[in-house]
Amino acid sequence: MNQTKLAILAISIIIPLSSLAVYATDSKIQQDSINSKLSVMASFYPLYEFAQQIGHDRVDVTLLVPVGVEPHDWEPTIQDVQKMQKADLIIINGIGFESWIDHLDEINFQGTIIDTSYGINDQESIIIPAESDHKEHMQKYGDPHIWLNPVFAKTQVQNIADAFSNHDPQNKKFYQQNAQNYKIELDALDKKIRNELSGCKQDFVAFHDAFSFFADEYGLIQHAIILSNSPHVEPTARTLEDVINTAREFNIKVIFTEETADPRTSQIIANEIDGKILVLSPIEIGNDSNYISRMNQNLNNLKEALC
Repeated sequence: MNQTKLAILAISIIIPLSSLAVYATDSKIQQDSINSKLSVMASFYPLYEFAQQIGHDRVDVTLLVPVGVEPHDWEPTIQDVQKMQKADLIIINGIGFESWIDHLDEINFQGTIIDTSYGINDQESIIIPAESDHKEHMQKYGDPHIWLNPVFAKTQVQNIADAFSNHDPQNKKFYQQNAQNYKIELDALDKKIRNELSGCKQDFVAFHDAFSFFADEYGLIQHAIILSNSPHVEPTARTLEDVINTAREFNIKVIFTEETADPRTSQIIANEIDGKILVLSPIEIGNDSNYISRMNQNLNNLKEALC
């Protein structure tokens, strides 16, 4: 076989192999693109669950505050900040709940933070967006527990869905449909709470000042043992006396505690009024139940206290 024929034969073999290699490489890139997921970190449990409900298997969601740790007490370590830098999105509650956010500016944090409180109304004005001063906002509005109001939780869910859609437009329809499905569940929860607490007494004693938005939504009046949005402030003897007098004034027979609180504080008050204690959960820490089932348990305990 002469040199020309050998060259032609070699080319006829190499070209298809090269094309196959290029095709395989392109296919791998395309497959990697398809298989890539948004990397998301949620600051604490409810937002973690909301993000999972919206993203399902197309988003990798991790919990920033470790399981079992009270988010009021948590501060990120250097390792936590490094993990945050690698995430596509950091989802926070806002309104000053994550006090550590203000410190991230000091270390030139470059991650994308999604403030889920954006667009939520209270009695005075629209809550400020993510780039504003969270600490000042917390001082102005006090209670940051917006997720305990299912109506506000719907806005948080939509804010998360919009953030996912903006950062992963290929799956926008998927995220928006999942958000819509979950908001239907939240609508049903809202309707159930509204109906089942209608006509009941209004005054209840929560463990700490966490249910302002919930109480405002459903026409209730919250009294708290701990007059703070953090549950780890010790009440004074005068505070306990004031709560006992309030309970007697409004004929309150149930004093609420929380999963992570020492129940003895609530029990002291309950003993003085010949009452009992039940749990009213701020749902700040995850457990085996989901957000809606825990809100339903809160509803059942409130009905026992008020209806």
